[in-house]
Amino acid sequence: MTTGAPTPTRPARPKRSRLRTFLPLGVAAWLVLEIWLLTVVAGASSGLTVFLLLLAGFVAGSAVIKKAGRRAFQNLNEALQRGGTPQKSSGNGLMMLGGLLLMIPGLVSDAMGLLLLVPPVQRGLGRLTERTLDRTLRGAAPGGLGDAFQQARIHRPDGKVVQGEVVREEPEDDGDRGDAPHDDPRPPLTR
Repeated sequence: MTTGAPTPTRPARPKRSRLRTFLPLGVAAWLVLEIWLLTVVAGASSGLTVFLLLLAGFVAGSAVIKKAGRRAFQNLNEALQRGGTPQKSSGNGLMMLGGLLLMIPGLVSDAMGLLLLVPPVQRGLGRLTERTLDRTLRGAAPGGLGDAFQQARIHRPDGKVVQGEVVREEPEDDGDRGDAPHDDPRPPLTR
């Protein structure tokens, strides 16, 4: 029996992260829960009540986002007038997220949005987010932003790093820079 050419092997696919695996399932479950709760409320009262709840959530969410945006812009303006940097955080991001959750149709998102508007929850969640982000950034790449700039180098195809600088030689000034022809053999870029 003769054997043909060996079957090429494909490189192993990278393992899918848990987030990419379960996020679509979580979003689908959340949407089903939102629709089910809206139908339960509509069955207990009326469709007009559900519509008014959704409209009130949208109006309240847009007002919260507007207020948080104004506050963030005011903080930035004051910092620029002082000549410094803006304050670390005053909860504007979480307030905007709460407003956005209020604007999304549904009762669960409205409850989460209202929860994000409570100041103690904002402070606790802000500290948790800051610690998580700091730990993630420290684990991702050693060093800080300066190291990122240091790592941005030109790599040749063989993997060797080429470091250097551009040196431009300025022609000596003879005093006469009129329309005299230059010694440069290259044609001008525009004609």
